[in-house]
This record gives sequence, C-alpha cells and structure tokens, in this order.
Amino acid sequence: MILRSLLLSAFLLASASAEEATPLFNGKDLSGWTNGDGQPVTAGWVVEPGGILHRAAKGGDLFTAQEYRDFELSWEWKISPGGNSGLKYRVQAYPEKGFLGCEYQILDDLNHPDGKIGPHRQTAALYDILPPAPDKPLLPVGQWNRSKVVVKGQTFAHWLNGRMVLAVDLTSAAFKAGRAQSKFKSVVGFAENPSGRIMIQDHQDEAWFRHITLKPL
Repeated sequence: MILRSLLLSAFLLASASAEEATPLFNGKDLSGWTNGDGQPVTAGWVVEPGGILHRAAKGGDLFTAQEYRDFELSWEWKISPGGNSGLKYRVQAYPEKGFLGCEYQILDDLNHPDGKIGPHRQTAALYDILPPAPDKPLLPVGQWNRSKVVVKGQTFAHWLNGRMVLAVDLTSAAFKAGRAQSKFKSVVGFAENPSGRIMIQDHQDEAWFRHITLKPL
C-alpha cells in the first residue's frame, strides 16, 4: 500500500507537469504505424467510421514508427467474446526472442483460457508478471473501456476506467519475483531498456481501439 501511494503521488506530479497529449492514431489511416520491420501494414487492420481502429483479420502486430521513453499513454478499447489482445510499451527486439515489451493485457477474462490461469494474465495485468487490483472496474465484453499506462523511469502504472489498478517499481522485490516466475525469466535485459516502440497486439482475435494519445513526461 505504501509503494502504491508513493507511485501514485509520483505519477500525478509527472502528469501535471507534462506536455499536451497528442494523437498516436489519427482516426483516418495508419500513418505513424508500421509492422515490426518498419514497413507499412497492408492487411488485417481496418479504420472504421468514428475513428475506430479494428483488428478485423490477420495483419500482424502494429508498432509505432517512433520510440518513446517516459510518457502517459491513453486509449479506449473493446474486445470480442473470448478475445485476447494487448498493448506493449518500450518494445525492443531481443536476440532469438523477437519483439518484446511490458504488456498491458487486454482480455475477455471470463471466457479466454488465459483468464483461468490467474489474474497475472487478465485485463490490466502487467502480463504474466503482476496482477491488477482484484476490484478493478472492468466493463463487460463489447463495451468500451478506458485504459492508461504511465511510464516514468523504472516505475510503471496501469489504469482502468479512471482508477490506478497496478503500480510497480522495476527495482522492487515484487517485480523481480514476478518476472522470475514468468515466461520472461530467461530473457536477458527484459524491461531494462529505457525506451522503445509501442505495439498493439494481433493475437488472432477481433479487437477495437480509439482515442489513442500520448503525452511525453
């Protein structure tokens, strides 16, 4: 509880002194987004009326063309029944592992198999490492949820529908213990890079995103 309070104070202070948020998704096309190799994405992802980004079919993961260091990232999303997606940040390429980053999990907690593995695989978790608060304010599948990630140095926070549901210091015993039990335990340097791209995951399920904005800190 003490760590959570300290992190919340730090994030609120950082946000208050930050620049204005700017759109990462313009609501019209995929300008500023690429595949992992930096090439245009030409399939799977559809921009729909109302500025909605729809993962409609196989298209591969979406990456920002730019890298980001410290920031406040906000977006809205909804998932299909039984669906799985995620938003990763500070993504880098790791030898023999591909593109990896810390992930804000997006999931149908009740109907996807990952939801039954445990809360560290459910919505708003730091995927496979740390769970969100058990009383997180998650809206039902098919409704729009609002999420936010605040990244400042070695501290991260995940928000869901206006509430901070996870806060972590990467130097903490909690993070180290969670990582040691995760699928990233053998990835040398995982989460230690100070900057990276933002990635929206194609996990073979339909998902929708809108109002994706980033505020540098």
